[in-house]
Amino acid sequence: MLSKFFIQRPIFANVLAIIVMAFGIFSVMNLPVERYPDIAPPKITVSANYSGADAQTVEQSVTQILEQQIQGIDHLLYFSSSSDSSGRSRITISFDNGTNPDTAQVQVQNSISGVIRRLPDEVQRQGVTVSKSLGDTFMVIGLYDSTGKTGNIELSDYLTTHVVDNLNRIEGGVKLMYLVHNMPCVSG
Repeated sequence: MLSKFFIQRPIFANVLAIIVMAFGIFSVMNLPVERYPDIAPPKITVSANYSGADAQTVEQSVTQILEQQIQGIDHLLYFSSSSDSSGRSRITISFDNGTNPDTAQVQVQNSISGVIRRLPDEVQRQGVTVSKSLGDTFMVIGLYDSTGKTGNIELSDYLTTHVVDNLNRIEGGVKLMYLVHNMPCVSG
């Protein structure tokens, strides 16, 4: 019955089809598309050195003081810390997805600046470092030619020009490391 209606009114059917297509094109053009969506939460690392101190001393006199100050930061998901016997204190802070890493870094820096005077003199002299963290290894990709026709040199060239360049364009601090065997070399 519906098909009979449109067969008897071809102009109406064509106009309706054009309207539906225009609406579809408009919708596709306005879709929020992200080529590289946020899938890993931004991380900030706070590092300090207390030379000559053991792990327990570093924990009590540096790490715990910094942790107490960090707890009230906006969009904080969680943090983890470590203190080792070489005098290093390291706190890795994870934030909600969508949090601007630069803003988070400034918030952490502002938060800990008030307690720097409570830290041991040695730590104050060396300073406390706040930096954007690259986090753990997120992805490992293996590239090979299953036919065996392409050598490692060609695969390396393809990887460098097509994969690495695109990944380096991602905002937010991408660290790439790739290993290739049988790289070409030029000797003089």
